[in-house]
Amino acid sequence: MRLASLLFTAIAVHAAANDAAGLRRQIRAALFVPDPLPALAVETYGQEEIAPGVIAERVSYATAYGLRVPAIVYRPAAKPAGRMPGLIVVNGHGGDKYSWYAYYAGILYARAGAVVVTYDPIGEGERNALRKSGTRQHDRKVDPPEMGRRMGGLMMTDVIQAVSYLAQRKDVDPARLAAMGYSMGSFVLGLACAAETRLNACVLAGGGNLDGDGGYWDSSTKVMCQALPYQAMKFLGDRGAALYALHARRGGTLVINGTADDVVSIPRMGAGFFDDLRRRTIARLGSANQVFDIAWIQGGGHRPYFVTRPAALWLEKRLRFPDWTAGAIARMPETHISDWAAKTGAAIDRQYATELREGGTMALGAGIPAVPHDALNALPPEQWQRDKDLFIYETWLKNAR
Repeated sequence: MRLASLLFTAIAVHAAANDAAGLRRQIRAALFVPDPLPALAVETYGQEEIAPGVIAERVSYATAYGLRVPAIVYRPAAKPAGRMPGLIVVNGHGGDKYSWYAYYAGILYARAGAVVVTYDPIGEGERNALRKSGTRQHDRKVDPPEMGRRMGGLMMTDVIQAVSYLAQRKDVDPARLAAMGYSMGSFVLGLACAAETRLNACVLAGGGNLDGDGGYWDSSTKVMCQALPYQAMKFLGDRGAALYALHARRGGTLVINGTADDVVSIPRMGAGFFDDLRRRTIARLGSANQVFDIAWIQGGGHRPYFVTRPAALWLEKRLRFPDWTAGAIARMPETHISDWAAKTGAAIDRQYATELREGGTMALGAGIPAVPHDALNALPPEQWQRDKDLFIYETWLKNAR
């Protein structure tokens, strides 16, 4: 009887694994993620000490539609003895590697002993024909609707290729990779962390509330990069539970939100929404193992909470930072971002510079400088001008059609 029971369990586990693999293939196919993925073809453009003890490397790597992704990669100047964990920052709408929270996270976690990839989403920064930030070019509605699925797939491929970039670095431990997304970035990771199995941990800040038909994400006014890609997931049935069950099969996920975040309707949906979503995910998975964790910031609004103490403590458990411990994180000072911006001249998007939103963030750490804009260019200006068609939105539009 015991042998028969063990055999039945083994068959069930194998069947579930095959089902998960099949769903991941369907997710990628629905959004036109290339199979096989393009060769990384990494290019490097130099490095500098961008903050005391932190080196910024300037690189680019290949993604879908014949495009390239410009990135700033942060690492400690004095490398630890062993391999380091790797993290990826995925921006919100209008954000890019020039955003305060991207370079703050890069410097913060590099000081923890990690390698951190920050990059420009399509249409922003060096992926904009005028090299501008905050354009939200990827929100422009383009027909037919298939183009929205292709936009979502491009954003997912950018993340997957960043995972591949970290995994091929000799100084990075491929078993200790994580991605952190804010707002639109949390949505991108809601899908990418379900489809990409190499990530040990994912942090979804200012979002993660993956709901059902006609809900927040289906009805998003950001049709191209949110509504249409999410609608393409309807084959999953209960989309939130199905996606988070795939997350759990991959590794840990933290969903962290402010209780007053009205940008993604958290007050309306409430804690009960996440509790119910968690129950449905457990029922779908057949286990509570690695089903997403929930963290709340009381009174907090729409903010990149992956730079805060609760997220850092959660990541420490998953990644074991070489230069931090849980005790050290608990004792570290915090920085009020509005005050920090006023003192350092750091720029915050005007829509989010209020106390309720990004300005009110209590970020972990102290003494992180505001990095000058041009120090965060990946490519030398003359090379970018020569090669810009490999990076910009207009090329995606032409190639995707």
